[in-house]
Amino acid sequence: MDAVTRLEHECAQAWPALVEERLGDWRMRAAGGFTGRANSTLTCGDPGVDVRVALRRAAGFAERHGIQPTAHVVIGSKADAAIAEHGWVVNLDHPGGAESLVMTGPLSPGPQDGARIDDEPSPGWWELTTGANVPNAAQRHVLSSSSGVGYGVLERDGQVVAAVRGAVVGDLLHVARLAVRPSHRRQGLAAGLLRTLYAWAAAQGATRQALQVAEHNIAAIRLYEMLGCAEHHRYRYWIPC
Repeated sequence: MDAVTRLEHECAQAWPALVEERLGDWRMRAAGGFTGRANSTLTCGDPGVDVRVALRRAAGFAERHGIQPTAHVVIGSKADAAIAEHGWVVNLDHPGGAESLVMTGPLSPGPQDGARIDDEPSPGWWELTTGANVPNAAQRHVLSSSSGVGYGVLERDGQVVAAVRGAVVGDLLHVARLAVRPSHRRQGLAAGLLRTLYAWAAAQGATRQALQVAEHNIAAIRLYEMLGCAEHHRYRYWIPC
């Protein structure tokens, strides 16, 4: 298994869909439309059948679960080279953006006043990261059903003003759902909360981190670069024409 495929599957393990079926090495995933990663077929590795057949099965899986047929395709992969030949196109209208970076880097722990990592997500964490104090079933499953997950929060005057999710898979920390209230941005809170998360993850055995970020989110990319991360590879979402 090459490094990109291995990393994509580690990230998928950290982000469990509500329903998942394997097709060879491919992962067909559905979660009621909550996030692209949990509602697409990860096309890394060998599906065990012809690509045309694999895409037809992926589309059937999506239709059975009431979501748009979508393929999560690493740029430059075998699937990327083959999928355009079978009537699929890049989804330029995807809400998260047509193209995303996967960034990796070391952990750089450090303290941040007021930051902590909880074992369970609080109402304030849910509200800031999803916009809902009470999450729906898909959100709850994707974000809180797996083990090795920590919920970072930073409070000011009793209100959660920054939040993040970290999931440890082996020695990898998967970082997601980083959010800071507009009123508290540009104060270094995101970096401080992440360093607190790194310390928590290191205690769980993590030695490296990975995250996914849309190519248009320049502010987030610069933040992670400042913390030692660099682009590992990119992926796009494809849909049938």
